[in-house]
Amino acid sequence: MAAVPLDLLDRIRALERQVRELTGRAQMRPALNEVLHGDVVIGEGGRLIAMAPNGNRIFMTGETPAGDWAVGIARPTDGTAALTVGDENAAGAGQMVRMWNRDQGNRDVIVMDDAFSERFLGRPWIPIGLYPTARQSYTGTAYETAWWGASPAHNAVAVIVVFTYAGTGGGQVKVIMTPSGGSARTLAEYDVPANTWTQRTIEAPLDGVEFLQSVTWDVSHRAKNSGVNVETRLYRAYTRNTFTADEAPDTPARTATTAAAAQDPLSVPAASFADSPPAAVDEPGLRTIDD
Repeated sequence: MAAVPLDLLDRIRALERQVRELTGRAQMRPALNEVLHGDVVIGEGGRLIAMAPNGNRIFMTGETPAGDWAVGIARPTDGTAALTVGDENAAGAGQMVRMWNRDQGNRDVIVMDDAFSERFLGRPWIPIGLYPTARQSYTGTAYETAWWGASPAHNAVAVIVVFTYAGTGGGQVKVIMTPSGGSARTLAEYDVPANTWTQRTIEAPLDGVEFLQSVTWDVSHRAKNSGVNVETRLYRAYTRNTFTADEAPDTPARTATTAAAAQDPLSVPAASFADSPPAAVDEPGLRTIDD
């Protein structure tokens, strides 16, 4: 019988031991609940989905069936959307951020950016602060301010609704918007027939205005005949989101002046928040509280 070298037996025993270790490791389930280094990549139409025990999908990120890329968070009780980024139906909506209400009978968006204007808030709609002046009721033939106010721009489109009454000969109304650091822009100017209340709705995009830039609003009126009364009443004034792409405001010329006018108030140096009174503003004579 041929002699077997001792080192060969040692090698066989070592190989058997390694085979047993590899076999045992092959049957072990690796831990998949941690990513300690590197990235997890989901692409080419894939999605990452988390589901509640009741089967409702409560988180999703990836490509939607419509081909958009989105992130969505839903409520586990019914699977309805709570917060979404993307998942758009309107072409060109540009990955909107939307927060949805919990009303099961009327699902609606309560907070969102604008679908067609990149720089403005979409919802909520924000009131425009307009206040009556001493010339709200007036008998002159030169334009005088009936309602006046200034406020930061939040939404893309302004809506102002006024009623005007003029006596014999009728009157005229003019609505002006002036961004801080910019030029005045007449949004509407129209005739008012005599001896009747006339309603007019003015809807205008905030062309050339930055988000949070201060805008002054002026509703002026005049009588066509001297000594004849003209009175203008404000019904409502607010800004809203765009409804179509045609309503998107023109982009402002971003000069140093407009950038300063639309500066984020949180970035203003602390000295600006001192208790000293604000600088005087050129404004018409507003009504006193008991006028």
